[in-house]
Amino acid sequence: MDQKWKQSLYVYVDQCNKSRVVPEEEVFTGALSEPGIRLGQQQRGRRIAKWYSDRAITPRRCETGVKVLRTAQRDSGDVIAEVALHSAFYYEKGGITHREDKVERERLTFANANGSTGWTIAGVERDIPEKVPRKGAIASPAELSGLEAPTFPGPLLSRRVLGPSVRDVRYRREDAAAYADRWWNENNPEFETFAVDCTNYVSQCLFAGGAPINYTGKRETGWWYKGYVGNQEGWSFSWAVSDSLRRYLDGERRNGLRAETVERPEQLMLGDVIQYDWDGDGRFQHSTIVTAFDAGGMPLVNAHTVPSRHRFWDYRDSYAWTERTAYRFFHINDYL
Repeated sequence: MDQKWKQSLYVYVDQCNKSRVVPEEEVFTGALSEPGIRLGQQQRGRRIAKWYSDRAITPRRCETGVKVLRTAQRDSGDVIAEVALHSAFYYEKGGITHREDKVERERLTFANANGSTGWTIAGVERDIPEKVPRKGAIASPAELSGLEAPTFPGPLLSRRVLGPSVRDVRYRREDAAAYADRWWNENNPEFETFAVDCTNYVSQCLFAGGAPINYTGKRETGWWYKGYVGNQEGWSFSWAVSDSLRRYLDGERRNGLRAETVERPEQLMLGDVIQYDWDGDGRFQHSTIVTAFDAGGMPLVNAHTVPSRHRFWDYRDSYAWTERTAYRFFHINDYL
């Protein structure tokens, strides 16, 4: 396979860097051959520039690395490359420099028109796993209802968890945030990894902060993870499904993992949870955990599926975000 298409890839990555710092300018020249793709980037750039202005931040620089995950060549000669783009974005607010990381996957089509040596990008496809669960993903209780829970304890169900309820367990917010930072771009091998992994990741963070497992033996109730039993994985819907975790945190209980819904993001603390309903239809599709704050006191969050570290809480730069997006802010109780 002709490798000269990679030069166009590197030009594209360089232009992605520039677009993060000066989103209002037309920087995608040359690499993107399709006018429709360039127009979409221009429209997105104007929206991101306004978002920067609303947040009162000054972009400083962006460093993006690219990893080619797999390639294929069509009969036409076009090259299809699935790539991972890891960007480190630096911006200033209130005299303090912040860094945000995220890893996004794209499927790029490289065309070499008329056999010339000038490769261009003729197509850009993006999975939006934060919004639409992919095939095989954990998406809803209905899709999971056919799986039965194991009948005996796995690695996370110790005697402490299965025994009498322990009251007044302090939620260790710093530990939850530290776990989130440790595993933001990796999967802890002690847990199953889902195609849509955001809520599984947030649940792990809550557990690392001391939130006690509430094992009921029924997938529709409680908040629990049993690990492998034989070749079967056992977990509650609330552990792995965003809307199920939302319903669990909304519920009332006297002990265990509990939360209070607050009205504004600035009321949140380390280790608190934000959930996202992209379409405003009442079904929450994404979960994040608060791991830091910007110079204005607004939360920065970590997430999986699209691995993210210290990302601004409102996700207006996400391809899943819409004008109808609704949020739920959960302040985890100090004592569980």
